[in-house]
Amino acid sequence: MIEKIIDYSARNRIIILMIFALIIVWGVWAAFKTPVDAIPDLSDNQVIVFTEYPGRSPQVVEDQVTYPLAVNLQGLPKVRAVRASSAFGFSMIYVIFEDSADIYWARTRVLERLNYAASLLPSGVVPTLGPDGTGVGHVFWYTIEGKGYDLEQLRTLQDWFVRYQLNTVPGVAEVASIGGFVRE
Repeated sequence: MIEKIIDYSARNRIIILMIFALIIVWGVWAAFKTPVDAIPDLSDNQVIVFTEYPGRSPQVVEDQVTYPLAVNLQGLPKVRAVRASSAFGFSMIYVIFEDSADIYWARTRVLERLNYAASLLPSGVVPTLGPDGTGVGHVFWYTIEGKGYDLEQLRTLQDWFVRYQLNTVPGVAEVASIGGFVRE
């Protein structure tokens, strides 16, 4: 078979050269049109629902918050899986969508369903959506330092001034504060 391919190629050089040129043109076109990302985001399309139920055991949170929310979120279109966990005083639900689903469309569907599901929860319990960024988007850590300032003053500066300024930067989904002492 290889002898036949070589024999055909030797007899039809122009056809082989045209095919070769087509492959080169296609390769150059693909190199310019293929999107390249420094850190590709391979994470799932997911929407996180966080619900606080302070002072309750994980079993109570599971029965009264996590289970009703998880059941109601399973019927959404393009949902691949719903994963939930309960802990002391809070519930986390991960609604994982198909890769073809637009993340903002998915967040809107979850919000619509949460408006209904909130009526099934105990009074005062309000589910909230997590940030629209993924774990891969966690890119920058910084510290606020200053002589003569204690940890509570630095954390207050972060929470009341720096955080809001950084949230106005295009492409920033969330600014999470870590460390220091929170002013109460």
